[in-house]
Amino acid sequence: MVPMTFPIVGTGIWSPSLRYGDPAAAADLAAELEGLGYSALWIPDVGGDVFGSVENLLKATTTATVATGILNLWMHEPGETAAQHARLTSVHGRRFLVGIGVSHARLIDSAEAGRYRKPLARTREFLDGLDAAPTPLPLGDRVLAALGPKMLELAGERASGSHPYLVTPDHTNVARQALGPQKLVLPEQAVVLETDPDRARSIARRHLATYLALPNYSNNWKRFGFTDDDLADGGSDRLVDALVVWGDEAAIAARVQEHRDAGADHVCLQVLSEDVRALPIGDCRRLATALIG
Repeated sequence: MVPMTFPIVGTGIWSPSLRYGDPAAAADLAAELEGLGYSALWIPDVGGDVFGSVENLLKATTTATVATGILNLWMHEPGETAAQHARLTSVHGRRFLVGIGVSHARLIDSAEAGRYRKPLARTREFLDGLDAAPTPLPLGDRVLAALGPKMLELAGERASGSHPYLVTPDHTNVARQALGPQKLVLPEQAVVLETDPDRARSIARRHLATYLALPNYSNNWKRFGFTDDDLADGGSDRLVDALVVWGDEAAIAARVQEHRDAGADHVCLQVLSEDVRALPIGDCRRLATALIG
């Protein structure tokens, strides 16, 4: 019998560079990140062959988990998802963690107006499909991009836990309390390895610009005391600093520890720089020394 909880600990890297662009370059990055001690490689899904990208990273590594953060449930059929998970697991072992999420109305409705509706019910339907597949995707090998109370409840019932994106340690604590001690809490944390406040916040604001207008995120931040004023004009310093930790290695390590103290089993870093298209591997090296040893 497959254990319920997926075996994931430590610190990971969340990066579009591992998913989009040249596959050979992504494979080289994956191999180096694993060698640095990062325990998981997380990739987004906004279209394209996500399973091919997962396979590319699995082939390039030997022990690291490869996780979707998240697999966009509007863009995939549950039967296909379960079959691909079974295929890749049979070849590479239990290293493929399927993070599943409902994405955002702006993206989904841009291709088909009105398609994005009843996200909680749609998530339940997708999970039903995973369970009904000829080779079901095990509950222990999937997590949900859960922010609010209802989705966190579903993550506890129908998945191995949650992978919350753009959250604070306070949210990590709420997720842990909601899910209990046996489920996974795997937050993403954006970081800027830069000590100049103006430069660091400029990078952070460029990263946050799209997200500030997405209700899934803004509603969640308001649950934790942020206001419309915090969301205006590119985000207040208070909001920016809460969502994107910046500073030296010690400052970033301290924020990661806050998540762990709040109940995180694993923290994946999204390392930001002036070049939004590239993963700053030099910064990843420096952070590995501070966070992993």
